Amino acid sequence: MKTFACTFIASAFAALVLTPLVARIALKLGIVDRPGPRKIHSRAVPRIGGVAIVIAMLGPTMAVMFLSNVVGEAFRAIHPQVMTLLGAGLLVFLVGLVDDIRGVRALLKLLGLTAAALAVCISGTRIDSVVVAGWFALDFGWLAWPITIIWILTVAVGVNFIDGLDGLAGGIAAIACGVIAVFAIYSGQLVMAVLMLALLGSLAGFLVFNFNPAKVFMGDCGSLFLGFVLGSASVMCAAKTATLVGLALPAMALGVPVFDAMFTMVRRGILERRSIFAGERGHIHHRLLAMGLKQRQVVLIIYAVTAMAAGLGMFMMVARDRGALVIFACLLVLVLLVFRIVGSFRLNETLAAIRRNWAIRAAGNRDRGCFEVAQLKCRQAKTFDVWWNALCVAAEEMDFVCVSLTLDGSDGSVDSLVWRHPSLNGTTNEIVRIVIPPRTLRQGVEGKVELDIWVNGSLESAGRRAALFGRLLDEHCPAASSAEDASEKPGGRVPRFRRLSLAISKE
Repeated sequence: MKTFACTFIASAFAALVLTPLVARIALKLGIVDRPGPRKIHSRAVPRIGGVAIVIAMLGPTMAVMFLSNVVGEAFRAIHPQVMTLLGAGLLVFLVGLVDDIRGVRALLKLLGLTAAALAVCISGTRIDSVVVAGWFALDFGWLAWPITIIWILTVAVGVNFIDGLDGLAGGIAAIACGVIAVFAIYSGQLVMAVLMLALLGSLAGFLVFNFNPAKVFMGDCGSLFLGFVLGSASVMCAAKTATLVGLALPAMALGVPVFDAMFTMVRRGILERRSIFAGERGHIHHRLLAMGLKQRQVVLIIYAVTAMAAGLGMFMMVARDRGALVIFACLLVLVLLVFRIVGSFRLNETLAAIRRNWAIRAAGNRDRGCFEVAQLKCRQAKTFDVWWNALCVAAEEMDFVCVSLTLDGSDGSVDSLVWRHPSLNGTTNEIVRIVIPPRTLRQGVEGKVELDIWVNGSLESAGRRAALFGRLLDEHCPAASSAEDASEKPGGRVPRFRRLSLAISKE
């Protein structure tokens, strides 16, 4: 116990000393987080406080490895796994530090996290099996690799996402460290207990300067490191015990950031159909702020939810198998209820969005197929009539109501060609009308095209079909193959779009 206490105290003291020093260096170097549309703070704040957290944690941890007591021997017994975890954590830290200083694309950060998680798996730290309530064991086999990697990534991204208010990510991570440390001591995992107490101490010292109003932020270097270490530590606990409690207890302690990350990805990727890496203000802490709560109130509420879930979850350690499963299920419902209250968990909207996205994708694939067939026909067209017939077939298959082509000859002659859909004409009440100004179709002849496109419930669908049809006109116009020759003749020019007018008309 002396080793545990000394590790915690040394880490906390180191963080208390290092954090203000790192903050001053960041200010001198201009490494600060400036106010912006997505920011809560109104002044520039140093943002590499994670440097202090990492150094304060690693110093005492490395010292314990050289002790001649039982804890030091336990470290040396699993030296490769511990060094791999810490080395991979340092890789993640460096990726985050570069992002804080110069900026790194989200995809590159994800690749760095994946490489670090893969290294942990290679070292032998994996969720190979889980015993569920003493009834049966789930042996994951080769699935242990992707399950482990996905879990570590989810925790790391979740802690990174939740780091939006002063002291929020640090406080949640501290609670998770305490829970994992208690479970590690309970299950005889001395190494994990030291790692978590060292991280808990560094967070305790850092939070003195990070709680609202924050004098320093941990930055991505801190949040990604915290999430990665916590995710890997929970995997190591689960791997050693092979019980549901070993994975469920850390999962409950990290429930807020994990579910926030999951719902954020669902919201961005499915509901809003935007990049899951695109920032916005839809996280749980943003929603609580939108309800009129103050920053400290939001942080304390999320602390309370995390502490409640973690505290009740610790009863799983002493409960019987079935009792542990019931506790886990109740805690899961509790966390989901919190997200439901703040509006992050929207099951009906998500299911409707999945059906909508599926229909849009299916329609897009159909339109793309029609375009590719028409593209081949237009490419092979040797005469104007064949080209026009290919356009009409494509227009019918892509639900165009009408296509009108007005031909203006250089001798002043005017002619027009009109195609109308045999079944849609006169039956639709909402169309998109596009007018494409004159373009050279053949030598001495210009054509102006007007398109009436059935909206069919989606302006996006109509716009996509218009764009595909525009490619047919732009790339496979009768004059396109001889555009270079036309440009070399006196008065000749390469056909191109000059402007595009778009209107929605009710008929």
